[in-house]
Amino acid sequence: MTFDPDLDLALERVIRAPRAAIWSAWTDPSQLARWWTPAPSLCRVDRLDVRPGGAFVTSLSDDGAEYVPHMDACFVAIDEVERLVFTNAIDSAWRPARPEPVAMTATITLTDHPDGTDYRIVVRHGTPEARAQHDKLGFADGWGTVAAQLAAHVEGTR
Repeated sequence: MTFDPDLDLALERVIRAPRAAIWSAWTDPSQLARWWTPAPSLCRVDRLDVRPGGAFVTSLSDDGAEYVPHMDACFVAIDEVERLVFTNAIDSAWRPARPEPVAMTATITLTDHPDGTDYRIVVRHGTPEARAQHDKLGFADGWGTVAAQLAAHVEGTR
């Protein structure tokens, strides 16, 4: 898939851990809950069925008592230890969705790097306006924070 700068946002970093550790952090609900939402928010993984068509549902909390919906999505493609693709344009029940603040399809790619793993995120949007809205809402900060939390988790420094 090609990157379209009018529709897509991307983030890339090297994580000093093997792909298998990052894969486990994405596919093990107890690990995902530790890094998936920007701190200090807390994440609860409600459903995680890592297969094409499987559910990806999380909730978040600011106080640890009350949780609100965060992500209701489904996985589109899975290539073991290489790639996860999910979309919130279809919810976990396979119904068309109108997610707030923006519909997207995210591709997470893991490739070997001399220092660990090249971790690449590409988030695709349906329109330039949706891309611009996601960028304005803080795509780089939000997804960047979560990627840093993931790195800290798998590198053992968190």
